Amino acid sequence: MSERYDIAIIGSGPAGLEAAINAKIRNKNVIIFGSKDFSPKLMKAPKINNYLGFYDVSGAELKAQFEKHIENMGIKITEERINAVYAMGEYFALMVNEKMYEARAVIIATGIENGKPLKGEAEFLGKGVGYCATCDAPLYRGKTVTIVGYNKEAEEEANYVSELASSVYYVPMYRGDLSVNPSIKIVNDKPIEVCGEDSVKELVLEKETLKTDGIFVLRDSISPSQLVPGLEIEDGHIKVDRRMRTNIKRCYAAGDCTGKPYQYIKSAGEGQVAALTAVEEI
Repeated sequence: MSERYDIAIIGSGPAGLEAAINAKIRNKNVIIFGSKDFSPKLMKAPKINNYLGFYDVSGAELKAQFEKHIENMGIKITEERINAVYAMGEYFALMVNEKMYEARAVIIATGIENGKPLKGEAEFLGKGVGYCATCDAPLYRGKTVTIVGYNKEAEEEANYVSELASSVYYVPMYRGDLSVNPSIKIVNDKPIEVCGEDSVKELVLEKETLKTDGIFVLRDSISPSQLVPGLEIEDGHIKVDRRMRTNIKRCYAAGDCTGKPYQYIKSAGEGQVAALTAVEEI
């Protein structure tokens, strides 16, 4: 049986990090999933003037302070992408490709996904559109698959799929050198729409249309409603109360994913509240 954590935190921005810190202080067994770069938004910030105690700092400088803080507290980031979270009654099952983690409580701190879904993406979810290529690749053995990758990690999933599928198209949504298998066909174009009938048949791009049996859209994060089945969403954000509780028992949310203002200090504060509530309720 796998280890069962007290609290699993999804997201390593200010909300997730603050939640991890507060849970660790209260001697809870915590795992936090995310990137060691923390937040793309943080890295790109030229100047931050409204984070108490850190006046006129860059995002990179604030990141360095975050890094020092969690290192001193022995908190490590698990660089794995959670594909789905299922409430199992006494615990939550967090799926990472072929692996599963268990936790008594979950804090969602995934931020917001800036990219809009492709036209037809939601309609064909589960009918040829997926978000975990390594999970579903065996379904496409001997078939044609298209992967729309938003980060370097997507290349690994594309390589795995290419070992099973007869043909793989890779549409990179970022710049830089690619490390994909020679059999993969790279398509430098912008995806517009997913088309089909009962299932996916085509991916329409600006310059061409690809005939395909399946499409994997591999973004930096999955929208909360797709990540946690049954999670209540309001105005495009996770609905929470003042204690950062969602509509699912022992599932909490904090940071940009709960709504505006999209500010680091607001996210950190919500992360603290979510962790304290979780500690109390487990």
